[in-house]
Amino acid sequence: MEAVILAIELIGTFAFAVSGATAAVKARLDIFGTIVLGATTAVGGGVMRDVLLGITPPVMFIKPIYVLIAFITSLAVFLLEYFHAATRPMRSVLYIRVINYFDAVGLSVFIISGCNSAISVGYFDNAFLVLFLGTLTGIGGGMLRDILICKIPNVLRKKVYAIAALAGAAVYYIMLYIGSDEIASMICGMAVVFLLRMFAFHFEWDLPRIPEDDKSV
Repeated sequence: MEAVILAIELIGTFAFAVSGATAAVKARLDIFGTIVLGATTAVGGGVMRDVLLGITPPVMFIKPIYVLIAFITSLAVFLLEYFHAATRPMRSVLYIRVINYFDAVGLSVFIISGCNSAISVGYFDNAFLVLFLGTLTGIGGGMLRDILICKIPNVLRKKVYAIAALAGAAVYYIMLYIGSDEIASMICGMAVVFLLRMFAFHFEWDLPRIPEDDKSV
């Protein structure tokens, strides 16, 4: 099972690094900024999770493979864009799709990782903590990404983001609680997150918010 968790975490690290680096390119950051944003998106949620669990130093410093993958992925995204800059204006829609797709993959993977981390250190009976850490691990890196490029975090305003993470974490936890197979629980939890994010993006689902008032000062 440890090998399975490691595999999905590496997939999530790659996916979030692509998401972060693509957002950095769109925001016209330089090569250093792109690498920093890609790495922050990839490992930021895990660092938050580890700090809350009292795991010091965080896992990213114990297993540098996560940062290495984020570094290589972010660098590759930057170089790919740098040498194809002439076609960039035609790819604005593609940027949005890439960010949303890879963000959904990373989110679905890391909510499982966060829940599993809480369970592995003995908090299985604390459903609130398990769900909170699962959701935080999934959304934390994206929040840091958006803050660093001066955006309101997507989790606060975009397309059923945190709700999707929480729903996936809940499915994973409930299935484990009733005795389901762990692999099947992971797959179902990740599928719920990914499908909700894709449906929300495609159908433009949003949570209710106060409508804009053009007359307001």
